[in-house]
Amino acid sequence: MPTRILFLCTGNSCRSQMAEGWTRALWQGRFEAWSAGVVAKGLDARAVAAMAESGVDISEQESKLVDDLSDLTFDLVVTVCADAEASCPTWPGTALRLHRGFDDPPRLAAGATSEEDALRHYRRVRDEIRAFVASLPDVLASRPALH
Repeated sequence: MPTRILFLCTGNSCRSQMAEGWTRALWQGRFEAWSAGVVAKGLDARAVAAMAESGVDISEQESKLVDDLSDLTFDLVVTVCADAEASCPTWPGTALRLHRGFDDPPRLAAGATSEEDALRHYRRVRDEIRAFVASLPDVLASRPALH
């Protein structure tokens, strides 16, 4: 069975959605990815655009609340922002918890003078998340066994 991973962020609109998309694109069959947030803000259009530029379609993913997934079990819970790390619920079972924080593209893009300038932040974070997701086997190999 694939390792089940939950990516958590505050609004489940950008970073956690990117991580879910990259995991599905890079590790289909090896990891089963989900994402959720403390609140559900909806899918960020710039996150969708930035991922599409890299050939990953996240447009059909949905912004979900952590509570919506409370009946599921996960092997790994990854928080991708400090707020989610602070408010991350305790998951039943033996889920390994890991924090890997990324900058918040919407916050960084708030002062952008153009759409291109705004997307620059999304692209950088997208690429950082891709690198992290690509390293998941190595990250997990350095941790205690998941099962």
